Amino acid sequence: MFVAPDPGLMRLRFAARAVAGVGLAVAAIVSTGLPLPAVVAGGLAAMLALFTVADLRVPQQVVTTALLPVAGYPVLALAAWLHPYQGARDAAFLAVVFAGVYARRWGARGHALGVFAFMMYFAAQFLRARPELLPELFAALSIGLGCAALVRFGLWCYERRAPVPPTVAQPEQPGGLRRPTTRQAFQALAAAAFAVVAGEFLSPDRWYWAVGAAWWIFVNTASRGETLVRGFRRVLGTVIGIVAGLAIALPINGAPAPTAVLVGACVFGIFYSAPVSYSWMMFFVTVLAGLLYGLLGVLNPGLLVLRLEETAIGAVGVLLAVLLVLPVTTHATTDAWIQRALQAVRDATGAAARHIGGVEQSLDQHIAELDVLLGRVRVSLAPLVHPLSPLRARKARARQVLALLDDCARQVRGLAEVVAHPHASHDQRLLDACARVEAAVHRLVARPASPGAGQPEVPAAALNEESAAERALAHLHGLERALADLDAPLRSAPREPVAA
Repeated sequence: MFVAPDPGLMRLRFAARAVAGVGLAVAAIVSTGLPLPAVVAGGLAAMLALFTVADLRVPQQVVTTALLPVAGYPVLALAAWLHPYQGARDAAFLAVVFAGVYARRWGARGHALGVFAFMMYFAAQFLRARPELLPELFAALSIGLGCAALVRFGLWCYERRAPVPPTVAQPEQPGGLRRPTTRQAFQALAAAAFAVVAGEFLSPDRWYWAVGAAWWIFVNTASRGETLVRGFRRVLGTVIGIVAGLAIALPINGAPAPTAVLVGACVFGIFYSAPVSYSWMMFFVTVLAGLLYGLLGVLNPGLLVLRLEETAIGAVGVLLAVLLVLPVTTHATTDAWIQRALQAVRDATGAAARHIGGVEQSLDQHIAELDVLLGRVRVSLAPLVHPLSPLRARKARARQVLALLDDCARQVRGLAEVVAHPHASHDQRLLDACARVEAAVHRLVARPASPGAGQPEVPAAALNEESAAERALAHLHGLERALADLDAPLRSAPREPVAA
């Protein structure tokens, strides 16, 4: 986590701003004299507003933040009113789970509103919310959201100065039950139903931890393999967090000053680690939960162990759901993202050809899009290259594909630097090489039946010249070689050994 690259210190800013926003929210709520449960709820609302609202542009973020109460307050009220009625309470929670996941079909805003609604129902169980507490909770939530908005859009809005990151459309979405958000909503519903039943059998008071574990494992996953790896990482992070909780949260036992400092450190850790390590994020979440239980006066070693058991129940529910309910294989998901990445290589090469032909073209946007798509390929292939994966042939195939795609990206970046040179323009050899690269991508995406078609003949002399045109040719020939080498792993069956 601490050695992962942080271009522009964006993760550091993200985490520091979160600490500022949550700290301001807690201080403001405490100053009003509201009770401790309301302070916890307001701090949680501020953290969720800073964490889940992920629209690309600031005006969109403002609208989504303003809509959070619309999605969350009615759910919180429903949870408080239904708390004494176990059957109705559980059924309503399952409905919130399904709707929250289904809302992801509307993009970043739907995702944020779905998460906030779910967490309001979860918070009602955590805080034992009753109807008479609702006015205080709503006041604290409003203060928390207001402070988060003040920090994010007023005091520290670094997004206004940052370039808008490139977006890539999801691979073509089928309809009906094959639509990813619909399929995942039913999977989450099944996992949550299992978590409710098994969680209540284990603990009638803390059963909701199992549902929370199942919910968060599904976030930002698209395939069976991604979900299983995320479940493993959640359990791992929880185990380590419980050990830390026994060493840190228990001795402190709710003492206000050290608890406040450590809560701030956990908030920073959650936001700083979230983009790069789910296990570390869960470590900080688990320690944070222990500290909050200490503040509420109910922390003990058995409670931390129970949290691990409930997390394991949620992970088992997810495992059963992704294996039995409308499963989507890792191969199907990764194949779609690989094809998108190859198309981005083709688009970048086409832009280079147009620039060489005299039409001013910038390759920066194409390269940024390719980087985003390669990130999605890495996420999709993560289950196959995981150290604990027993599928040796698929692991070797996945590693080969990743290496070759990274080579393609390096060649595209080198090509972009060279073709901007005036001496690289209007060279027919470059135009011919660009056309061959585009044709090679077309063959890979189309997957023709005859293996080995289109293996490039790379002239040795072309790699020895140092002129701008020759360097561009070298990058294009490198692209041709990488695309030719991709033919075998992409054409082989997922479980077949990959030829050397």
